[in-house]
Amino acid sequence: MYMEKVTGKMVDIKINGKDFNVDQGMTILEAARLAHVKIPTLCKHDDLPATASCGICVVKIKGNRKLLRACCTYVEPGMDITTHDGELYQVRKSVLDLILSTHPFLCLTCLRNGDCELQTLSEEFGIRSRPYKEMLQQAPKDASTKAIVLEPVKCIHCGRCVEVCQNIQKVYALEFVNRGFESRIAPAGDISLADSPCIKCGQCSAHCPVGALVEFSEIPKVWDALGKPEIFPIVQVAPAVRVAIGEAFGLPSGTILTKKLYALFRRLGFKAVFDTNFGADLTIMEESSELISRINTGKGAMPMITSCCPAWVDFLEKYYPDLIEHFSSAKSPHEMVGAMAKTYYAQKMKIDPATMFVVSVMPCTAKKYEVSRTEDMSSSGYQDVDVSITTRELVRMIKSSGIQLLELEDEEADSALGTYTGAGTIFGVTGGVMEAAIRTAYFFLTGRNLDKIDVDAVRGLKGVKSGEIDINGKKIRVAVAHGTGNVRAVMDELRAAKKAGTPMPYDFIEVMACEGGCIAGGGQPYQVTNAIRRKRTEGIYTDDKKSKLRRSHENPDVQQLYRDFLDKPLSPKAHKLLHNHYKARPLYYK
Repeated sequence: MYMEKVTGKMVDIKINGKDFNVDQGMTILEAARLAHVKIPTLCKHDDLPATASCGICVVKIKGNRKLLRACCTYVEPGMDITTHDGELYQVRKSVLDLILSTHPFLCLTCLRNGDCELQTLSEEFGIRSRPYKEMLQQAPKDASTKAIVLEPVKCIHCGRCVEVCQNIQKVYALEFVNRGFESRIAPAGDISLADSPCIKCGQCSAHCPVGALVEFSEIPKVWDALGKPEIFPIVQVAPAVRVAIGEAFGLPSGTILTKKLYALFRRLGFKAVFDTNFGADLTIMEESSELISRINTGKGAMPMITSCCPAWVDFLEKYYPDLIEHFSSAKSPHEMVGAMAKTYYAQKMKIDPATMFVVSVMPCTAKKYEVSRTEDMSSSGYQDVDVSITTRELVRMIKSSGIQLLELEDEEADSALGTYTGAGTIFGVTGGVMEAAIRTAYFFLTGRNLDKIDVDAVRGLKGVKSGEIDINGKKIRVAVAHGTGNVRAVMDELRAAKKAGTPMPYDFIEVMACEGGCIAGGGQPYQVTNAIRRKRTEGIYTDDKKSKLRRSHENPDVQQLYRDFLDKPLSPKAHKLLHNHYKARPLYYK
């Protein structure tokens, strides 16, 4: 996560004639925000260091004949800064005119229509005509991954996607190819995204200011299923969606809308409404049992690593295939719900599973890739989850449906696969899977519950967190990493220990591909920053604290599922339906 340097040394400056005392480590852009002055930007994102590529944030400094870019110019003692005047307005407008001369006017058909930073600035600056000749690059759209869509003609060369892909995620799937006017964003070697190292995490699309990188939309498939009377449509919603979707409707980040979403889904036409948190509780039952089995029997590679994040799974299969044996075999929560819907629920309700259409509403673009891994995700005899849509796609469905989400009365999920505990909901944040697993593993090993249910050691936005958990005198060494750039350090540590034949440093590791975990997934509402991550995280933990039951093994519907159908965790039936296999994948496909 990029943060401006803080020196602790304060300096006096002027902004638009007013005196301010600010940290010398701040840029002019940051100092102006403290002064409640908005300097327009297009290439700058709070997650990323400044590239200064767009030139819209130029300001004047008294005594300096040049216009300086506020995003990369640090304050100095006595600086007298002008952020807005007639000349700066004209300069910024000219920059916008030049950018628009290389950008297609496809707003009405663009997925970012109404939520585009370039569109917003054009409105603010009153752009009503194009003074320069249109000069568009001709490059084909790339939808090869069926998760992320790259449309180079819409690229404004801000470099955000390259920065986040190479220096935050350290995936290196995107770069600038060619030079000058021919320069554009593409995978290295100008191959397709599907053939590149792309892990479909969607952080490129989450940070793109325009429509050059967006999620692969599958809304038409959902509407089609909802409109067919012979289909039995089922929906489930992930924990991170409920604390972020309100932002699209003017609510503060972290507002919990779970029960209004249940009501919404029924009005959209879904015949069964489940919750992925139930699947998270089920995942913990299987994953904790697997961890304990590995510890007690010595069978299975240690440390065990979580496998519920599909972008992370793809990353390890490509970059660290020699560590695949360390993966937990437990499927991700929404895939478990899909498998149970088309087996357990279908039998219980006497519904033909062939007519079921399971939709997962996820904060993630990589889930679109995960559901397509049919060799692993068809344990029910059918594709377990038919379609995965992002939070952003659900927002578009709500707006086109005419349903007023915030005015709906709260409703409950369908109990067969809808009841969840607080442990299930914290899956949405970094450290949540680890904390949920600790709560249940402690019970499985000792027969009693943890005295202090909140596990502070694994919480927070630090890139890598580690510690020891004492379970009846046995020390379980744990690590939590989020953002694949941070994950590399932990995996390199494991690889080095394995190569040297020295003891492994951990017993259990949780990994999430996106920084902050699912609350900042690639399919969440735009403009995520650390401040928003913290608010969404707070919403998740609030949902946990308000839950009557906070441990996965206390979920009555999960208990009923084992009694009636699965027998026990890691049973042959549970293993067939709820577990998975992995394989090495090449970085580049030929």
